Amino acid sequence: MVLYLVRHGATEWSKNGRHTGVTDLPLLPEGEDDARRMASRLAGHEFASVITSPRQRARRTAELAGFPDAVVDEDLVEWGYGEYEGISTVQIRETDPGWSIWTGYTPGGETADEIAARLDRVIARARACDGDVLAFAHGHCLRALAARWVEEPVSFGRFLMLGTATLSILGDDRGQAAVLTWNS
Repeated sequence: MVLYLVRHGATEWSKNGRHTGVTDLPLLPEGEDDARRMASRLAGHEFASVITSPRQRARRTAELAGFPDAVVDEDLVEWGYGEYEGISTVQIRETDPGWSIWTGYTPGGETADEIAARLDRVIARARACDGDVLAFAHGHCLRALAARWVEEPVSFGRFLMLGTATLSILGDDRGQAAVLTWNS
């Protein structure tokens, strides 16, 4: 079983570095174009399951990539940024120097343990499928998911940069969980 990950196309906030968790922004026109291009990369591959975050940016990416019937999975929502929703890391560090989503406290937001628990559920459901799985979601969420896939703490995701409208593939190498392709 292989888990294919697609980060949604560009939104206004993803372009300018603002943390977008619960805010349900649409794709920009270029984000839609990138999502359409993803269709050719995924064409011809059969998936046992196709899942998506409930946020419109992920659902629209799935639709434009050729998967309009992707099943919504609430566990694929982006990190809950709490009071840091809609602002950039640079702005956050003006009042909380050295802050990082990966290692810092996010007032009113999700903890790394909460993220790990829900992404571990996604992984368990994916591994239970009889075939490959395709998931459409968000930057921090997918970076954390990859960390959990290789049995690392969520904070390992800080080493896995992930652009919008990219494809990554998680699988196994000789029986050990591995990142097969990243940010392509």
